[in-house]
Amino acid sequence: MKPVEEKTIETQRIYEGRVINLRKDKVTVKEGRTSWREVVENNGGAVAVPINEKGEIIMVRQFRKPFDKVILEAPAGKIEPGEEPDTTVRRELREETGFTADSYELLTVMYPSVGYTTEKLYIYLCTGLHKGETDFDFNESLEIYNYDYKEIYNKVLNGEIHDGKTIVGVLMAAPKLRQLL
Repeated sequence: MKPVEEKTIETQRIYEGRVINLRKDKVTVKEGRTSWREVVENNGGAVAVPINEKGEIIMVRQFRKPFDKVILEAPAGKIEPGEEPDTTVRRELREETGFTADSYELLTVMYPSVGYTTEKLYIYLCTGLHKGETDFDFNESLEIYNYDYKEIYNKVLNGEIHDGKTIVGVLMAAPKLRQLL
């Protein structure tokens, strides 16, 4: 059976914030019925998978309020209105780790949760790293770690990494980094 394409009949704005907006859409569904869809609007983000000359991946640890714990993850940040993802990844890599890169290769674009958000994440492999100074946002508190790529790859496969963007980034980088595995 072919999926029915839903048409929006009505939209109700519920919340408008700095990072997300929330709307409720009344849509057509099968057999002429209607239903409601709650949609979190988000500008998306860019994710860096930075690999240094030693074959180490640069990771950050930061407290994440939704889970009330510190999470190990790839450096990333939100796309500002009107900004291109490759500009975002360059800014976020520098701000969060202090590094710039010679090469920013787009690995994939992912939709983290297609059931309720418009968020798109652009994941880049960053190589040819050059160390500089970090420039954290006023509300960021990060620790920077270098891990052997193979160690992080195995942590992903063993279910020890829980952040979706990091999992996808590490796995998407693997074919290009086979010599490190």
